[in-house]
Amino acid sequence: MIKLYEQGIYLSHEHGIIPEDKSSPSMNKRDARKGTISWSILSSHNTSGNEDKLKIKFDSMTSHDLTFVGIIQTAKASGMERFPLPYVLTNCHNSLCAVGGTINSDDHIFGLSSAQKYGGIYVPPHISVIHQYMREMMAGGGKMILGSDSHTRYGALGTMAVGEGGGELVKQLLGDTWDIDYPDVVAVYLTGKPAPGVGPHDIALAIIGAVFKRGYVKNKIMEFVGPGVASMSTDFRNSIDVMTTETTCMSSIWQTDEDTRKYLQVHGREKDYVPLSAKDMAYYDGCIEVDLSCIKPMIALPFHPANVYEIDTLNANLSDILREVEIESEKISLGRAKLSLLDKIENGRLRVQQGIIAGCSGGNYVNVIEAANALKHHSCGDNIFSLSVYPSSQPVMMDLTKKGVMNDLMSAGAIIRTAFCGPCFGAGDTPMHNGLSIRHTTRNFPNREGSKPGNGQMSAVALMDARSIAATAVNGGLLTSAAELDCWGAIPEYEFNVSAYKNRVYQGFVKGVTQKPLIYGPNIKDWPEMSELMDNILLNVTSKIMDPVTTTDELIPSGETSSFRSNPLGLAEFTLSRRDPGYVGRSKAISTLEQQRVAGGDLYSLNPELETVFAQIRQLPGQENVSIQQTEIGSMVYAVKPGDGSAREQAASCQRVIGGLANIAQEYATKRYRSNVINWGMLPLQMKEMPDFEVGDFIYIPGIKSALDTDVSDITAWVIGSNGSVKPISLYMEALTPTEREIIKAGSLINYNRKQLHKDAH
Repeated sequence: MIKLYEQGIYLSHEHGIIPEDKSSPSMNKRDARKGTISWSILSSHNTSGNEDKLKIKFDSMTSHDLTFVGIIQTAKASGMERFPLPYVLTNCHNSLCAVGGTINSDDHIFGLSSAQKYGGIYVPPHISVIHQYMREMMAGGGKMILGSDSHTRYGALGTMAVGEGGGELVKQLLGDTWDIDYPDVVAVYLTGKPAPGVGPHDIALAIIGAVFKRGYVKNKIMEFVGPGVASMSTDFRNSIDVMTTETTCMSSIWQTDEDTRKYLQVHGREKDYVPLSAKDMAYYDGCIEVDLSCIKPMIALPFHPANVYEIDTLNANLSDILREVEIESEKISLGRAKLSLLDKIENGRLRVQQGIIAGCSGGNYVNVIEAANALKHHSCGDNIFSLSVYPSSQPVMMDLTKKGVMNDLMSAGAIIRTAFCGPCFGAGDTPMHNGLSIRHTTRNFPNREGSKPGNGQMSAVALMDARSIAATAVNGGLLTSAAELDCWGAIPEYEFNVSAYKNRVYQGFVKGVTQKPLIYGPNIKDWPEMSELMDNILLNVTSKIMDPVTTTDELIPSGETSSFRSNPLGLAEFTLSRRDPGYVGRSKAISTLEQQRVAGGDLYSLNPELETVFAQIRQLPGQENVSIQQTEIGSMVYAVKPGDGSAREQAASCQRVIGGLANIAQEYATKRYRSNVINWGMLPLQMKEMPDFEVGDFIYIPGIKSALDTDVSDITAWVIGSNGSVKPISLYMEALTPTEREIIKAGSLINYNRKQLHKDAH
């Protein structure tokens, strides 16, 4: 079904995959790399003149209402006067306005006033989810788009799109570049044709399950090629493509064809079509070979999209597999809540409590049509199971309504909702306590459905394709594979109606800037001041997380807390709240010490332990005269592998604004989280050994600022334990660009930008 190659491959138009060791000795690998679609796009956007060290300028950008306020505030503080490229501001995350009073609506109005003042494109709430608008109105062949959402993926339309933290978008707004080493490119070679009832989520989950744990495509580009591409419509491909984020790849791109042209033509943008295909004998750094005809309906059980099984396999081994999930839930909840799944087995079948088809992965036209075909003349039942369907945009909703599809779904008992990303991040359709929800959405991380283990409330999500969710709804909530039904493939042509966008979306990039002021709600706060890095630092181990992976949802919870995104200090109160509830108090206590140090206060009276710590420091070689006033004090989070998941910069900024100076990790799960750590002026430290320190211990690092000017590959630090012990440890940082080094030294991207602005002014 899926084969991973252990070496690079050449892709022949005549022979298909040729493993590197079977290729001709005369092949020039470096030149053959330039035969990929990825090369053609990256090289055309690179401004560095260096094939290996890229400085990318994007064609357009997009953000939603969890992120655009902070991005615009940062760029404004850095001297931005207008948006220099098309910048789309959508309002699809904080769309519900009951939580926190007026603060969500206040963010929306701030977004509109920003689009008017700086020349942006503003998409009001409930009109479209972020990625559907970009597919319908912005993406096209050979383009590059940057978004402050991890699922920024438009590869099926020939656009290489990247999800990054807000700092990277700020750089583009200020005329700077996205700086990366030329990435590895992995071919996803598709053959065959999906069987009836097999949907895009089944294919995506099968690929994620095959590659995630191996890190096979981490920070690489996935390039979808091969004869199997033509077996799927572009709308179908879009739903696979958006899920590539869950492999931890950097971006994705697909070969284009006449169906791609037709998709763009239907949306009134045929001129944006560009034929893209790999050249003969293009070289790839790896290959994922997928026979689409062998893929069966899949399910990703809690608590990760990579926890994948065939639905038939799950149904045949329910007790054994579900018990493993229960054991994992006990670890995740830290004993604060209980999730039971074995009690949901009825006569050998699994009963689920909720179904959701929504967002940029599930709410596409083709998925909703297929679900409606399954449910037509059937009922979801009047028991506990419920089904909600969120079409991905108003134009999609309009055509589904015109064709009677909405009527068929509602007649079956499904609830129809507007375009909203809530079910994807825990702000909509939260299931009951101890409930199991099956969803065609992007993620099923712990608590992402909205549960709160700290309050004794816990539920869980399994990811499935819309077709199998509909089949389950037909059976009243008993888990059912779409392969059990025979109703698939009758999909009428989509008719796009642009009027909802034409009449409601503010097209400020065309209209240009205005003199209108920004409109601030009372919850929208400026970023607090952040200090420059000092040469010597003392880190307090404020949290230590030994889980194999720590997601951004654990670093800063999604869901209703997202309403505080425009208030840095307000949101920071929730940092690690569902994983380490004591973290915020400990970090703020360390922040208070640093504030007193800057003010010249008596820190030893505030924390008598510090006197002993500095007495130990002065026993170290070359540190005999170090004083507390010469040493910056900050908090530190240790996690084995932090940053899987969202691009949200708040996962890092929340640590920073309450005193964070560093992360220490075995590795960083994604480039985007590491970039966020850097852009918020924290040190992205790593260590190869297991940590021999505990919460409350201090780590002293002398000469760290000087190291940023020279060598960061071997940094000696000292662990000063609460028992008075002193032990050396070896830390390092992976490659940093010159700009990244200066950002860390400045204490944040904001500080760096201000320094640059001041330098330019003189």
